Amino acid sequence: MRLALGALLLMSLSVAAAEAPLRFVVPDSWAMPMVQLERGRPTQGILHDVMVSLATQVGVPAEFHVLPRARVQAAMEHGEVDVRCYASQSWLPNQSGDYLWSIPLWTQPDLLISRRQPEIAINPENLPRQAIGTVAGYSYPTLQPLFDASRLLREDARNQDQVLDKLLAGRYRYAVSNQWTLDWFNQRLLPEGQLQGVAVLQEQSVGCYVRNDPKVPVQRILRTLLRMKMSGEIDDIIRLYVGKP
Repeated sequence: MRLALGALLLMSLSVAAAEAPLRFVVPDSWAMPMVQLERGRPTQGILHDVMVSLATQVGVPAEFHVLPRARVQAAMEHGEVDVRCYASQSWLPNQSGDYLWSIPLWTQPDLLISRRQPEIAINPENLPRQAIGTVAGYSYPTLQPLFDASRLLREDARNQDQVLDKLLAGRYRYAVSNQWTLDWFNQRLLPEGQLQGVAVLQEQSVGCYVRNDPKVPVQRILRTLLRMKMSGEIDDIIRLYVGKP
């Protein structure tokens, strides 16, 4: 009897260990359609749905850690979280720690946005000195030389949605946004009032990276992300929110 109880206890402990949550980091600057944050917790959105599906297919619970963007990489380095999604290796040139990257999962252009479509093509280098709507902590390599030379000025907001709200209210003439957020934002506007992309600033492929730790099922995570991408599941999730992959 004792042997049987001991075997059951060992099995229970093994199951509990196997079900350790997969800890995802979520920057608090994300907005819909990437993530909806309610009372500091993600509840829906493209990246929320991808991360929940990933954890489910790996066979573990998903646990979300919402952090200021400036703390995200430190949390990865200190082992507080396991997975960061929607990131590019070019954003982290001095990345310390042992990580494995997924295949590219998304391609997102950064667009210069205006309230109306201009009659001529817009080149940021030819704009007069003015404020450009940006997200605090985000890097904009194409515009950075112009910011450094004070030819253009950053006007930071906490998240991408706030940037577009301020543009719509006329706080500035131009802002920067990714394509997803622009498409989501425009869904609530009449066609004649929708914000317009006037120039493509850059286009980068982004994916997820995982802390390479024996306690984290790294290869299962990477294989699952590959399967989700190749099967079309990730594109289907994007269509659910913005109508196109």
